[in-house]
Amino acid sequence: MSNVLRIALVDPNDATRESLKGMLVGLDTVWLEADCSRYEFYPDIIEQTAPDVGVVALDANPDKAIELIQRLASVAPETALLAVSENTDGHQILRTIRAGAREFLTLPLTREELASTLDRISHLKYGSSEGGARVCEVIAVAGATGGVGTTSTAVNLGCVLASDPQNSVALLDLDLALGDADVFLDSIPDYTLADVVQNVSRLDIQLLKRSLTKHTSGLYLLPRPVELHDTESINAESIRKVIGLLKASFTHLVIDLSKTYSQVDLAAMENATRVLLVTQLDLPCLRNVVRLMMSFEELDNLHEKVEIVVNRAGLDSGQISLKKAKETLGREVFALLPNDYRTMVEVRNNGVPLITQAPKAAITQAIRDLAAKLQDQLVVPDESEASPEKAATSKWKKFWPGTAKAK
Repeated sequence: MSNVLRIALVDPNDATRESLKGMLVGLDTVWLEADCSRYEFYPDIIEQTAPDVGVVALDANPDKAIELIQRLASVAPETALLAVSENTDGHQILRTIRAGAREFLTLPLTREELASTLDRISHLKYGSSEGGARVCEVIAVAGATGGVGTTSTAVNLGCVLASDPQNSVALLDLDLALGDADVFLDSIPDYTLADVVQNVSRLDIQLLKRSLTKHTSGLYLLPRPVELHDTESINAESIRKVIGLLKASFTHLVIDLSKTYSQVDLAAMENATRVLLVTQLDLPCLRNVVRLMMSFEELDNLHEKVEIVVNRAGLDSGQISLKKAKETLGREVFALLPNDYRTMVEVRNNGVPLITQAPKAAITQAIRDLAAKLQDQLVVPDESEASPEKAATSKWKKFWPGTAKAK
């Protein structure tokens, strides 16, 4: 599990409280345990949640807030207290620090300033680690069409990543109607995504882990709901909250998307570090890849995160050559997964991952190579790719019938 700082916030001012909440939720290495709008209720929250960090906004009532900090510094010394205020008066800053605040932050606060402050607290609490704090890598696995092997790729990639003792890995099944990640892992979960969504506002990291099903490979699974009507409570906003909590709890999160590209799927893709688009070397699949990539260009920062993974490469009949596929796609293929129908049928029917069922098979080695490649490379958006001029002349359109003539 990541070194996550659990935070409780108090600010009677609705506007600044919401702004601080949004900034905290956007950080991968923190979990917002609670937020409070009344100074008098905050000590009870600190007692009940015992957070690592308490953030106290002063501006609603500086004297009352400083008295609160002094009280908490005495009764909850394990909680590092941060004061935030628009007032930069030296006398107030001195009073706040003397009361027991670890640091004084000036509003308006930037994300970088907040992250740097929390990093210092994390360093004091957990000590230094090689490479610093780990940010969760979120890998969304999508398909160019149904039946291309999206779930098998997601499940086996998750198991390979989890086999590394330095990683803690969760798998989220977002195929809400027909997902079968639990079948691949031969698991009968006690809880599903619907249970977590219904209780997300009350969950903490420890309770979340108890809600997941741990496989023998070390992979944690959060499966799709059992009943179809349970999917009604799952929307884009609730998925963002669940992903935020999982990001704060694990070093890697693998998301198996549905084939509908719904608002839930798109929310997951927006929060992903990398999106693997799984396809096969046939015309319908490649045509869908081009179509999807055109659509992804319309969504902020999504196009740059997508990598093409060709599954069942080397199938004897009916496949387009890899060279021709690259010409059609206009880009390189990130990874090739070889065709091994017999092994994959055994894996699925036995509910055993590749690294256990067939550790020496070529398909297993290909999944290991994919995992290694994902961990070695970081996504660095190309500013030239994201420029308005670049976006206005999409290179994908020349591969789609009718669009070239429309220019």
